[in-house]
Amino acid sequence: MGTPERQVTNRDVAERLAFMARLLEIAGVDRYRTGAYERAARQVERLSLPVAGLDEEELTHIPGIGVRIAGQIREIVATGSFGELEDLQATIPGSIVELLGVAGVGPRTLHTLWKRLGIQTVEDLEQAVKGHRIRALRGFGAKKEEAIKRGIRQFRQRSDRMTRPHADAVLDSVTALFPDGQYAVAGSYRRGAATVGRIELVATGDRNALVHRLRAAGVRIVNESAEVVSLYAGGAQLNVRFTEPGRCGTALLCATGSRGFLARLGEVALARGYRLGRDGLADCTSGSLQTFGSEEEVFAFLGMAAVPPELREDRGEIELALRHAFPDLVDLRDVRGDLHAHTTWSDGHQSLEDVADAGDARGYEYVVVTDHSSRVSPEALAKQHVEIERINRRHTCQLLAGSEVDIKSDGNLGYPNRVLADLDLVIASVHSGFGQDQDVLTRRVLTAMDNDHVDIIGHPTGRLLGRRPPYAIDLVRVTAHAAETGTALEINASPHRLDLEDIYIWRAKKEGVKLAAGTDAHRIEEFSNMRYGIVQARRGWCTPDDILNTLSLSGLLEWRS
Repeated sequence: MGTPERQVTNRDVAERLAFMARLLEIAGVDRYRTGAYERAARQVERLSLPVAGLDEEELTHIPGIGVRIAGQIREIVATGSFGELEDLQATIPGSIVELLGVAGVGPRTLHTLWKRLGIQTVEDLEQAVKGHRIRALRGFGAKKEEAIKRGIRQFRQRSDRMTRPHADAVLDSVTALFPDGQYAVAGSYRRGAATVGRIELVATGDRNALVHRLRAAGVRIVNESAEVVSLYAGGAQLNVRFTEPGRCGTALLCATGSRGFLARLGEVALARGYRLGRDGLADCTSGSLQTFGSEEEVFAFLGMAAVPPELREDRGEIELALRHAFPDLVDLRDVRGDLHAHTTWSDGHQSLEDVADAGDARGYEYVVVTDHSSRVSPEALAKQHVEIERINRRHTCQLLAGSEVDIKSDGNLGYPNRVLADLDLVIASVHSGFGQDQDVLTRRVLTAMDNDHVDIIGHPTGRLLGRRPPYAIDLVRVTAHAAETGTALEINASPHRLDLEDIYIWRAKKEGVKLAAGTDAHRIEEFSNMRYGIVQARRGWCTPDDILNTLSLSGLLEWRS
């Protein structure tokens, strides 16, 4: 099944080449061949030209790509894969490849575990840890075994909930079949939750016609009744609840709010003599039904301000709505810049010019370039500053010279103070030592905040949704110290992080701590992830005044000083 050439991106090609490198390592092939595929993958992903449009001879002019790999790239463009990869993949059980998802198990470690201990599944690995067989292997030891044990525990705790982009993709694949204006997304997705279990939709219109279109499109329907159709698409379950247009208000309200929110709203309705239901508000005495075409009508009937969907979690929003005292929540339109971006100077896949172009396109006043201290020497950083000054002369959006500086295991920072002093903005982040106990790890972050040059603590819990749980850190202490030192805490807008969690955003806001929304963009398309960070900020009750990058460029620099 060939993939049309125009649909194949550089990232698609790079992922296939990188996968080949991992399989070669698992198979125990020499490092030279493995390294060749790793280098080719990096080169392809960084290339500004689409490789799909290059012939084999042109591909060989790219450093690190020889005749053999050039031919394989052409195979990937034509078919989505290449013969040697498929042949190698057939010799390695899929359950073994899945073990790469266990923290502490890399390809070469996996080769040893497979060949020396016969480990092929996570169950095999778990039994080997319990029997202390891993520590007996040369070059492993008790510490490595314990790390793998933690990795297995994390692997088993992985959630089957969807990230926001996954949910977006599922919705795009299904809602294209709905007539315009005849559906609304509800549930935790509409509330802006960081991850989504099942997707809830409220639909009006012809139920039977929609079911026919779904079946004709090959969508699997797993259950259907007169009111609800459950279907499975893109690895996720969707529940579509049908209602009449004149009753959509309470139907959407009941399909969106959390259980606690709906219970409190039901109490408000009951105090006014009504029972809240999906079809409307039923008079407790006569049983007559008040119906509503919109949620706003329901709230107004109950004497309340309309509660924004992101706040419907039973955290005091009902009381504020009754007093008509809601804060003016931050909106994506309030954002005037991005505070966290990486370029090809470290591990990004976009040039400084690309970042400035992206900022111009989004109408930003500034984007802060925050390449990793571990990958950019002080000497290279100084050269980057010169390049930033040159690029700023021809762009409306101004690049600021920043850095994402490592908070090392001993609490020291990745750059000395003399280097930090020359930066426009400094993010300090934990990228190692995740296994330290809570007190040690927390004190690392507190120490970083004591440095006058540190402006923001990046992705404060280190979580990767569905892949890595938060590390042990006392966010109560961190938030209190941030308030004392005037340090901002990041709302990392990457949909794979969304770190901080909304409840901690709310706590930080309450204590007067500034929040910094940054996309952590490594590619141009990731700048659009700011929308996820702002939704997270809204869930934490943030106003524009709470978010650092709603400030103008001059206001940001004044805050920093």
